[in-house]
Amino acid sequence: MQITFLGAADAVTGSRHLIDTGSSRILLDCGLFQGYKQLRERNWAPLPVPAREIDAVVLSHAHLDHSGYLPALVRQGFRGHVHATPATCDLAELLLLDSAHIQEEDARHANVHGYSKHRPARPLYTVEDARRALQRFRPRAFHQPLALDERTTLEFIPAGHLLGAASVRLTVGERTLVFSGDLGRQGDLLMAPPERIGQADVLLVESTYGDRLHPDDDPMQQLAAIITGTLDHGGSVLLPTFAVARAQALMLALHRLKQAGRIPRQVPVYLDSPMAAEATRVYAGHQDLLRVSPDEVQAMCEGVTMVTAPEASEELTRSHYPRIILSSSGMATGGRVLHHLKAMAPHAKHHIVFPGFQVPGSRGAALVGGAREVKIHGSYVPVRARVSHLEGFSGHADADELMQWLRSFGRPPRHTFVVHGEPQAADALRRRIQEELGWPHVHVPEHRSTVRV
Repeated sequence: MQITFLGAADAVTGSRHLIDTGSSRILLDCGLFQGYKQLRERNWAPLPVPAREIDAVVLSHAHLDHSGYLPALVRQGFRGHVHATPATCDLAELLLLDSAHIQEEDARHANVHGYSKHRPARPLYTVEDARRALQRFRPRAFHQPLALDERTTLEFIPAGHLLGAASVRLTVGERTLVFSGDLGRQGDLLMAPPERIGQADVLLVESTYGDRLHPDDDPMQQLAAIITGTLDHGGSVLLPTFAVARAQALMLALHRLKQAGRIPRQVPVYLDSPMAAEATRVYAGHQDLLRVSPDEVQAMCEGVTMVTAPEASEELTRSHYPRIILSSSGMATGGRVLHHLKAMAPHAKHHIVFPGFQVPGSRGAALVGGAREVKIHGSYVPVRARVSHLEGFSGHADADELMQWLRSFGRPPRHTFVVHGEPQAADALRRRIQEELGWPHVHVPEHRSTVRV
């Protein structure tokens, strides 16, 4: 078996791991690189294997850093099937079409205003490419093995983290490869904890939070204090949020805070993201995967005004009435949240709250890092509003939770590869695995490196 690490090997983004079993070439995840420009430029680099020679893609979950390169792969000639859980298929449809639309709009905007170095600027892929990619999807439920070829069997195992998210088990002949995917938390608001996996010959484990722990502070209490303090000063709270998972968790959190009387029940809450509104409907359609009752899902939705029309979003941006706004994207890299940032960041009475991990190089990371101005739509906007970072709402397992999941293995894998983390995080988790578990052969692979196992 041969593994080529085409992404998420020296960064927390661009998850792509090519498995050559000898009888098939299988791509585990097909994600976009995000964050720093030098990482985003990798999206344009040719793959070392022609897309038409990849037999299948297996998605751990729908987030764009795991699925967002699929339309480009299909554009380059991939004609195999994309295997994912049913919920992942539903969410991927929203995310991929939205990603393609944003790329088309960004290229159009760059051409109109002339700020791209490329003449003309082109999208990485189009909406039509995304539609063709979606036609390749084949849903597969958890714990239902699927034969990919005469030697290779695929199985999805619940990983928490996101609706439909899975760890991946590939059985190739007598050997087993496990890819953790992104692992969720023990106390996630919406999702059950990741299931344990007994054994693997080869393990690929994520390390997003491999060098740190989530704070002990109660994020609900922190959010309540921020909201009440901001409202008392006549300001509004802006929560840049991922349209999928984070938006729904925050809706639930705000509902519970209102029910408990910890924030004013009358404060209006707006979800300004058409995709987040659609994703909320997808969540409601897969309630069997949630740890929340159907009644509470309905109640949290009824307590939020869904803003879908562009005109309504523009009116919301102009409003001065104190309110809570959830808007994507979660790292403020694009979307409607940028218009709210332009309107609110220059005013000290407002509060901008980032509830989750911010990829280095993103606008969100700059704001959390204390930037006093940010560039939006080609112009610099001063930042006088307060900015907070609530890591307690992250959907990723922290270092201790990762180690807890790893301890469930009955025997050490023959080979363990630590992926999907910044270099410091990946190496910190590597050291803990070796020192605390005593596992041999634990490595942090290099980008585009190939190993035989």
